[in-house]
Amino acid sequence: MASPGRPEPPLPAAVERYRALLQVSESIASHRDLPDLLRSLAELLHRLVSFDFICLTFPDPARGVVKVQILEGLLTTRIRPGVEIPMAENVRQLVWENQEPLVISNLEDDSRFPIAGDLLKQDGVKSLCLLPLTTAHRRVGAMALGSVETSAYDAADLEFLRQVAAQVAVAVDNALNSQSAQIYQQELARERDRLRLLLEVNNALVSTLDLHQLLRAISGCLRRVMNHDYASLALYEPAAQQLRLHALDFPQGKGLLQEEMAFPIEGTPSGQVIVTRQPLIVSGGDLDRYKATVSQLFIAEGLRSGCIVPLITANRTIGTMSLSSLRPGAFTQEDADLLMRVANQVAIAIENALAYREIANLKNQLADEKLYLEEEIRTEYTFEEIVGESPALKHVLSQLETVAPTDSSVLILGETGTGKEVIARAIHDLSPRRERTFVKVNCAAIPTGLLESELFGHEKGAFTGAIAQKAGRFELAHRGTLFLDEVGDIPLELQPKLLRVLQEKEFERLGSTRTQRVDVRVVAATNRDLTRMVDDREFRSDLYYRLNVFPIMVPPLRERAEDVPLLVRYFAQKHARRMDRRIESIPSEEMEALTQYSWPGNVRELENLIERAVILSRGPTLHLPRPENRPGGEPSVASPLTLEAAEREHILRALHDTRWVISGVHGAAARLGMKRTTLQSRMAKLGITRPGR
Repeated sequence: MASPGRPEPPLPAAVERYRALLQVSESIASHRDLPDLLRSLAELLHRLVSFDFICLTFPDPARGVVKVQILEGLLTTRIRPGVEIPMAENVRQLVWENQEPLVISNLEDDSRFPIAGDLLKQDGVKSLCLLPLTTAHRRVGAMALGSVETSAYDAADLEFLRQVAAQVAVAVDNALNSQSAQIYQQELARERDRLRLLLEVNNALVSTLDLHQLLRAISGCLRRVMNHDYASLALYEPAAQQLRLHALDFPQGKGLLQEEMAFPIEGTPSGQVIVTRQPLIVSGGDLDRYKATVSQLFIAEGLRSGCIVPLITANRTIGTMSLSSLRPGAFTQEDADLLMRVANQVAIAIENALAYREIANLKNQLADEKLYLEEEIRTEYTFEEIVGESPALKHVLSQLETVAPTDSSVLILGETGTGKEVIARAIHDLSPRRERTFVKVNCAAIPTGLLESELFGHEKGAFTGAIAQKAGRFELAHRGTLFLDEVGDIPLELQPKLLRVLQEKEFERLGSTRTQRVDVRVVAATNRDLTRMVDDREFRSDLYYRLNVFPIMVPPLRERAEDVPLLVRYFAQKHARRMDRRIESIPSEEMEALTQYSWPGNVRELENLIERAVILSRGPTLHLPRPENRPGGEPSVASPLTLEAAEREHILRALHDTRWVISGVHGAAARLGMKRTTLQSRMAKLGITRPGR
């Protein structure tokens, strides 16, 4: 033992190395992090072994490469962490396969490994020592030491380094196992979060059928695992080849993107998703490739990346669900996979919601039709069927049978009271639409301000008094027939919208931007001269031509006098049954008077007269009212009129009967047997003007 104050003699090399091994073991026990371990190891080994760099490498047999993971030393220009070298041309392949150390005394004389050797030689490495890292359970990798000196490693160095490598292998194996455990735990946590998300989404889906509430709930769930600023649901409309935004969650938006906005599938990211039925991630410049207006709106809103997935069920592609961010590159493939799992649940929920909405709409439509039909039943129709055998009526019936099976528009013309609605009903009853609703609208009986709402419906709050949503007559008549009576009274400002629904089969409710599509056959009727109205710019010519596809002229009763007896008997029996009376005969002189009368009010006037006669008749014989109230009767006694007064009254009566229509074949001028200009001159002379002017 050395005396105090004197230095200890140097230990033998073997003892020093054993002490170093003990220190390596202690270092391994105190360092859990591999880079820290390697730095500590390098400091210990520098005292016993000559080297200029030391590194750990791990092979990847599946990819056929060896990857440098951890490096410590001065020579790091070529060999650095992350470098991958093919195993087939690498010295580590021999170490990996044979599990034996390899010592190269001079790399200049060794040409077996051109890739690895060239990299090492460029760094000035002359000699190399590689040792396998192997535990009792598996092969871990290799440890390499290099020196700028030739023949830097002898047999004693190799034996010592093998013992060091055995301890390092255990440390590396433990570290890799710990790392794998951490990765596994992270994966478990991530999968737990995903399953929790899917459960929350499922709970949100079963709690609401409203698409807006549904999207907000889903978006809130997704924000915990996928950071995004925008979310939307768009439904696919195959007929129009477009998508329509039905729900939007964009709190920071500028308002450029709005619900009910429609955009074509061509030239848009969402359209690509619909076509391919695959998720799509777009970021940065990807959006610039899409030239559609909606893509430019996304850019204008400041959105820089997005993830879009299709909503697919077993039956069809419903639409798309989109998430977007104000940051570029905000979404990964892992996000797309998760969003696709969510979309599979959402698609089923939306399909159910759409089916429920369709059922609700059909239920509401049936309720509206029921109310409408009940109202129609309460209405006392002028006719229940067509009565008559005259050639003029048979010609009309022939036209009716020809056009009824088609879907063409029909324009029924004729004087008031001739039975135009009966003809319209007969067209519907003989058409393929007879199982659907026959809806009628008297355009002259509805105020101008309310006619648009009556025809096309309105949304809640569309105007003062619109306290609820209302379906229009066109929606009620979907797949049925709509009868527009007195179509000549439709105001000019409403005619373009009517023309559009006739041509395009689509319209918008008042207060709505959503386009409604309907399949309706239109039958129109009027007693006005639409040709003259077109000439006077009181009726649009394009609408007239669209309505006048197949015109039917219903003759006035005076042109089918032979039908009067049949009509008299029919109306007599009809009203007698209703009043619980018995009418068995009609005097011939009464029937003759009825046949000879001109009937300016046509069939309606005849029915009213017969109903009054049934009321007044006390027995089985029908008796007409008093002479002053029946056709052919003498006028009641009154003071004589001047010739000018009689002429004025005669002209006024003609104008009243024709609803102040002057020209045309059914105008007052033709009825009075004079020219239009002559009648206008007489009216000016007698001071006759239309009421209200």
